Amino acid sequence: MRKIYIVPNLVTTANLFCGFYSMIASIHQEFVPAAWAILAAAIFDALDGRVARMAKATSEFGVQYDSMSDLVSFGAAPGILLYQWALEPYGRLGWLAAFLFTACGALRLARFNVSAGKISSSFFQGLPIPMAAGVVATYIIFNQTLGWPADGSMFSRELVALIFTFGLASLMVSTVPFPSFKEVNWRSRATFGYLMVGVLAMILIAVKPEITLFLVLVTYVALSLVYAVFRLIKGPSRATQQSHGHAEESRL
Repeated sequence: MRKIYIVPNLVTTANLFCGFYSMIASIHQEFVPAAWAILAAAIFDALDGRVARMAKATSEFGVQYDSMSDLVSFGAAPGILLYQWALEPYGRLGWLAAFLFTACGALRLARFNVSAGKISSSFFQGLPIPMAAGVVATYIIFNQTLGWPADGSMFSRELVALIFTFGLASLMVSTVPFPSFKEVNWRSRATFGYLMVGVLAMILIAVKPEITLFLVLVTYVALSLVYAVFRLIKGPSRATQQSHGHAEESRL
């Protein structure tokens, strides 16, 4: 057996630990700590790959271990959190919806593993599972902070959670392109305005992260869907123009 790199796999283990703790907290009805644990797992998930590349310690073992940890932290943990927090009143439909979220997350991870290096790195194919789990976690924190939607309203938190569960599960296994920002050159020069926008965004998140984080993630998903619809509408028009052009050339 080949040697296992310690540091990046310890970071991955921290991701797994946060996901496991989230499930324990959900079982004990501690929903806000469970949601924050998922967000902490997402931070460790973002770090482990970078740490491995910086230390030149990438390995196939690390890739597989990372995927298994992601399934726990961003598949099982959000599924249990959703069920315990809002889906339990729906009975069988509730736990089936939570299972669907977990299953679609597993499928998303499997598809990512087999297609790595075969598709453009500028976009994700389908919503990444950490992003879907992040929407779930930040929505619960957002709801517990503002109390929206209120209990007894037409769109109760249970109904919104059910819609989110089915919607996020569908987006994970879809082919909708979501920007990855991997090809952005963060060292490139930019105007002073871009720096100010970044500073303001950091301030807004720091002032009220319970609200801002959810709004940022929802905006990212919404704009990605709008962009996908725009591409879908624009694509056929280009094909139509090309076919018309070929038809005119053949006539000439």
